[in-house]
Amino acid sequence: MSVESKAKVVTTHVLYEMKQRGEKISMLTAYDYSMARIVDAAGIDVILVGDSASNVMAGNETTLPITLDQMIYHGASVVKGVKRALVVVDMPFGSYQGNSKEALCSAIRIMKETAADAVKLEGGIEVVESIKRILSAGIPVMGHLGLTPQSIHKFGTYSVRAKEQAEAQKLIEDAHLLEEAGCFGIVLEKIPAALAEQVARELSIPIIGIGAGNGVDGQVLVIHDMLGINKEFSPRFLRRYLNLFDEMTEAVGRYAADVKSGDFPNEKEQY
Repeated sequence: MSVESKAKVVTTHVLYEMKQRGEKISMLTAYDYSMARIVDAAGIDVILVGDSASNVMAGNETTLPITLDQMIYHGASVVKGVKRALVVVDMPFGSYQGNSKEALCSAIRIMKETAADAVKLEGGIEVVESIKRILSAGIPVMGHLGLTPQSIHKFGTYSVRAKEQAEAQKLIEDAHLLEEAGCFGIVLEKIPAALAEQVARELSIPIIGIGAGNGVDGQVLVIHDMLGINKEFSPRFLRRYLNLFDEMTEAVGRYAADVKSGDFPNEKEQY
């Protein structure tokens, strides 16, 4: 029996229960139907339709250029391939900051046009009004603290966040604020492991880490990174489970050579 056929559908409540019994939560990104089918069938708990699509799918240097329409396209494609996992769609830069009414409209569009399960947005006290407004419409929200890529031009670097006491204290306060507002979970990106473990211990909602150590409730990676499709990105927190860049390049090269030589198609591969 396959993983997907015997496992129950993941909901925000299931994730909460997983944390309570100490079961780790697995989370990966996906941006299209075919990849989402594979990730879901493998038993991943949460699929994030990340604004990292701006980087790995569109070739942009940052996550900022991707639009709401593009995120909806990716989200709708992913949902069609998923039977079990909880699907979370990133709200892109400019779709929620500074205007809670626009944030609500953006979140409603994502939910109606993708059929996803939840949205995710970056920031703490700065965006809590938008979070509360989205939640008031019954839309589940996941938070994101620590390194927030949509604010890259503010920070000017992708280095580890919250190493200093003041920033660490703000992150703890923001995490509590997000839980009190009603977020069902929080992603902590690239912060000291001890700080992430403290947040996970203090909060009752699931804390998912990326470059935040093993003391949290689950982990998330970008699928292009962990499969080795993207070779340029090699942070300390990344474990590559395959080297698909080289394997795919070799396979495509063999196909090209077989076409050139006339070996493909052979007699068995034609009508």
